[in-house]
Amino acid sequence: MSRIKEKLLDFMREEAYKPMTAEELALIFDINKKEWGMFYSILDEMELEGKVIKTRKNRYGIPERMNMVVGKLQGNPKGFGFVIPDIEGQPDVYIPAEGINGAMHNDRVIAKIVKEGIPGKKIEGEIIRILERANTKIVGTFEKSDYFGFVIPDDKRIYQDIFIPKADINGAKNGYKVVVEVVKWPEKRRNPEGKIIEILGSRDNPGIDILSIIKKYNLPEEFPEEVEKYAAKIPDEIDEREYERRRDLRNLKIVTIDGEDAKDLDDAVSVEKLPDGKYRLGVHIADVTYYVKEKSPLDKEAFKRATSVYLVDRVIPMLPKKLSNGLCSLNPRVDRLTLTCMMTIDSSGRVVDHEIFESIIKTCERMTYTEVTKILRDRDPELMERYSYLIEDFKIMEELCNILYNKRMQRGALDFEFEESKIVLDEKGKPVEIKPYEREIANRIIEEFMLVCNETVAEHMYWSGVPFVYRVHEDPDEEKLAVFGEFIHNLGYFMRPTREIHPKVLQEILEEVKGKREEAVVSTLLLRSLKQARYSPECTGHFGLSARYYCHFTSPIRRYPDLAIHRIIKEFIAGKIDEKREKKLRKFVEDASKQSSDMERVAQEAERETEDLKKVEFMSDKIGNVYTGIISSVTSFGMFVELENTIEGLVHISNMVDDFYIYDEKHYSLIGERMRKVYRLGDTVTVKVIKTDIENRTIDFALADEYEE
Repeated sequence: MSRIKEKLLDFMREEAYKPMTAEELALIFDINKKEWGMFYSILDEMELEGKVIKTRKNRYGIPERMNMVVGKLQGNPKGFGFVIPDIEGQPDVYIPAEGINGAMHNDRVIAKIVKEGIPGKKIEGEIIRILERANTKIVGTFEKSDYFGFVIPDDKRIYQDIFIPKADINGAKNGYKVVVEVVKWPEKRRNPEGKIIEILGSRDNPGIDILSIIKKYNLPEEFPEEVEKYAAKIPDEIDEREYERRRDLRNLKIVTIDGEDAKDLDDAVSVEKLPDGKYRLGVHIADVTYYVKEKSPLDKEAFKRATSVYLVDRVIPMLPKKLSNGLCSLNPRVDRLTLTCMMTIDSSGRVVDHEIFESIIKTCERMTYTEVTKILRDRDPELMERYSYLIEDFKIMEELCNILYNKRMQRGALDFEFEESKIVLDEKGKPVEIKPYEREIANRIIEEFMLVCNETVAEHMYWSGVPFVYRVHEDPDEEKLAVFGEFIHNLGYFMRPTREIHPKVLQEILEEVKGKREEAVVSTLLLRSLKQARYSPECTGHFGLSARYYCHFTSPIRRYPDLAIHRIIKEFIAGKIDEKREKKLRKFVEDASKQSSDMERVAQEAERETEDLKKVEFMSDKIGNVYTGIISSVTSFGMFVELENTIEGLVHISNMVDDFYIYDEKHYSLIGERMRKVYRLGDTVTVKVIKTDIENRTIDFALADEYEE
């Protein structure tokens, strides 16, 4: 069926094609009259998917040739929105409030173009059809009146309150967090209507804030009973036959190096320096597919989740604890099944030889980033004595890490030095400390080893020609890069013009700004100019890493794409991929790539929102405190300032009371009309905390020298 759909789409994309009726298409494609019913069903299905449009005269064509766009609506609290097209590279379409026509944030829609874009203006459209509703359940705060109630959605991009008839309040109290099921969709002058199906509790109760976010993103709180039962039946002992058929690496000095609180240890490393000066690096990854059999309840649930989600106070794992923290985790001094990539690397960082094979290992230590850093950087006497038999290995790891890093930099990989947040909570979930997360030498060692392993595996499998899931990162948008080039030019930096932008050009700029006050701003703006990495069955390269081949191989406990490619690699090694299996795998890698990319975005949004929530909560008792920060973003309504502890707040233009400030879009700055005082991206300013809003996740600052109580 998918082949017929592709043929139809290819035919409709032809320049000479004019919209045709179903009968005309059936005759052109020589469809037997007995099969017309099935053919019409395929067209109906394609229409429902938004792949084709059926006109009022019952003629079919593709949206892009009929002045229409298919995509997801990104809502805005003010009532307007943007359609983000399904087709990569198509521009976003602005939808004014009057053109939303009952659609809600994240709905998949068809928009008709009503105004073509002109320089400086967005393409404008109107939603003519809703293909798929995204918000069947909505999390929000309940507000009650005598005869009815409303739920105010937590997601402000759903800008309308949901009307709740009295009969459907179901015991909810004023100010409670609830889950509402939409029973009537919005129309032009009518709010959506719903019924309350779950009461989470008072918004002031500990843990309700994070629970609301979990419900909002529809994250699973527990595993289905069937999955838990399946996991419970998995034997704790390794089958003796595995010892016979796998390569035994238990005599190697293998360690895991992770964060202190990590429980799912899916990667371990071994290293030795060979007599000829080359390095042998072993990256040993948990063989999750040994336990997670294809199409088993475990596999289906893992595919659905596609990733573990790391919220500030908990982990929502992709696999049950028995596997993620137990059988699959490469815990110290126990036998574990692994998939090994053994690489021989020369002194320039080139992988001159490699082998991928099934193995069995026994890690000798569970090291932490802090411990290894203290050994290598601080020469900590207590740790050096305790791990004396590993000191030489750690030194070789550092040596090899620097070689691999320098090789990546030479070819032009982008290395963003962003500071991530480390949020420390007390037992009640209240944030007690927020600080930048330090990226030490031990973190870099593991990072470099995983990168070179992922590239090696991706290239190996690319040349095998079998279906595979790659990690791709397309070239940046030319328009966004031009804006970036203009901005850095105004700061006194020059972007070397090339016909095709190479990451090395951008890397040179990152090197030039390193250590300067504008470093964070230039890095942030450059990152915004790049596209998001995603999973794909096509190997189109990774721009940010300047890598021709790349995949995710090293984290199968917490990412489904890694698990998927382990299965393919093992089948390939065993010579089990015939023509029939290859056909099945092509469909599988397509589905796995899409599901994993989609769920990765959901996880990122949920993780970011829990961090933002705790940051606002942390600042809520610091009203009046004064801090120094850097202007991280400038807009027409004010400027965002980032503090040293990674917390960001807004200085609204209405709180800049010493002058009337005008926004200079080209130079990312605010200029005082009278005094000509300029606030630019990257400037250091002193701010005072004046307001926090936990509900909306916002922090308001004022310039400390201007704001008066």
